[in-house]
Amino acid sequence: MSRFFESLKYIYKILCSKTEQYVARILFNYSIKIATAESCTGGLLSSRLTDVAGSSSYTKENFVTYANEAKIELLNVSKDTLEKYGAVSEECAIEMAEGLSAKTGCDVAIATTGVAGPTTPEQGKPVGLVYIAVKNKYATQVKKFEINPHHSRKMIKYLFTQVALEFLLEFLNTNYVNAMPQLSESANSDISE
Repeated sequence: MSRFFESLKYIYKILCSKTEQYVARILFNYSIKIATAESCTGGLLSSRLTDVAGSSSYTKENFVTYANEAKIELLNVSKDTLEKYGAVSEECAIEMAEGLSAKTGCDVAIATTGVAGPTTPEQGKPVGLVYIAVKNKYATQVKKFEINPHHSRKMIKYLFTQVALEFLLEFLNTNYVNAMPQLSESANSDISE
């Protein structure tokens, strides 16, 4: 029964989420170009970012690099990193974001890599584990999140994108909104609508 109520909580979160709109307003107000590199989210993060009208003004390029070969060829992720740490690792997420930034010249790059399940966990890593890296010209940050593995694959992917958007919003607030006080008042007033 508790699983039922937990599922209801997540469904409510899905229906009420405006995180992508908050992110979009900051990207638009600060003229920030963003690019995404996704593995476990399979393009869903890009989809949510482009669900907002006017997203062509801030979307640079988006890649789904599901296979390791794609991570290597498109994002310049090191084979050594993949062999030593695996595709689902902090190290891989950072290299994905760095490679994306170098390839696209975007202002902000975000990368996701994780295990959506429900198959056997990849390289001994649990279902529901995701690493998200965000990079701009001055900083690269990575966070590890663990989602309840008992959700469906579709729900886990959605929740991965939700934590990615929340992390991105935090990054944008820290590195742009709070760092540029002259613009932060207008950006915050737009977000609170």
